[in-house]
Amino acid sequence: MVQAKPGDTVKIHYTGKLEDGTVFDSSMNREPLEFTLNAGQVIPGFEKAVLGMSPGQSKTEKIPMDQAYGPYRDEMVIEVSRQVMPADLQPEVGQQLQLQQPTGQVIPVVITDVTDATVTLDANHPLAGEDLTFDIQLVEIG
Repeated sequence: MVQAKPGDTVKIHYTGKLEDGTVFDSSMNREPLEFTLNAGQVIPGFEKAVLGMSPGQSKTEKIPMDQAYGPYRDEMVIEVSRQVMPADLQPEVGQQLQLQQPTGQVIPVVITDVTDATVTLDANHPLAGEDLTFDIQLVEIG
């Protein structure tokens, strides 16, 4: 029986859940996710879960935060003066923005607080600090 190994391109269906059972993402109503194993295209724990699976096989895998999106880091939350925000921007909690660093790197952030004087920006991944559970079905090895 063929098993997924490093370098293989695989197609999988998945459903990702938080510890409380809340579904945060699923491929079930769309095309399967396609990626190459050991190419760094998905979180490390997800990749490890798929290694060794055979087409048609399903499994449930719990992925600790250190193998997912890492711990929530307070140093990735910054407070900026509203004066440095674009004049035409009306900041709202939950709004997603992109910051461009001097190097040209773009960093996605979410506004988590707004006052008359400041805006708080969080650059943590929305799933940082979370242990994740995935139901995985290997559809195909390409």
